[in-house]
Amino acid sequence: MKLHIKNILLLGMLLLITVGGTTSCKSKKKLAKQEYEAKLTQAKTDLNAIINGETQWTLEEQRARIEEIEKADFQDTEIDELIVKAKSAIDDKQAEAERIAEEERLRELESQKVIEKETSIEDYFAIIAAAPDAETANEKIAEAMQLFAAPDVPVLIIIYHLGDIVDYDAPTTAEKYLNYIKDQKSVTVRVNNIKYDDNNKITELELIKK
Repeated sequence: MKLHIKNILLLGMLLLITVGGTTSCKSKKKLAKQEYEAKLTQAKTDLNAIINGETQWTLEEQRARIEEIEKADFQDTEIDELIVKAKSAIDDKQAEAERIAEEERLRELESQKVIEKETSIEDYFAIIAAAPDAETANEKIAEAMQLFAAPDVPVLIIIYHLGDIVDYDAPTTAEKYLNYIKDQKSVTVRVNNIKYDDNNKITELELIKK
């Protein structure tokens, strides 16, 4: 009788262990499924954010996230389609960033050309004023004239400037003013503003008394 009871108890314990193990296994599977679904949902959210430009991540960070999702291998058709779209969006953004960078580079280059051109005009002023003879001065005047759209390009000289009040000397032309510098052998002005045409030739030169 005791043996019979002992067997019943043993059988009951085995049954409890089996049921408990099964329940534990089901719980782990349920937890794993929940984690998978959470990661899948987050992956879709991130990919859509990349596609729609709704993320603050850098392009490199976006690429890294896409790569991370690819490696996760969700085996989900929607995820696969979103990955393709996200990669395309990244490529478009990269191309746009490169285009903007190139435009900025060209703007800076153009600004530098303007600065160099302004400097070269003032250099010519000094060179012409310091020329040892008329022949040398005339050669430099001819070189300087290549910067202008025409010999009669207006040259405006500011003699007084206070707030909105600006007074100009009598207007002259590029050719006349360069010859004036040759005769005076001195430069009493500096470049204040320059206007150019589409060929980067000077169409108006504004000077100001030093």
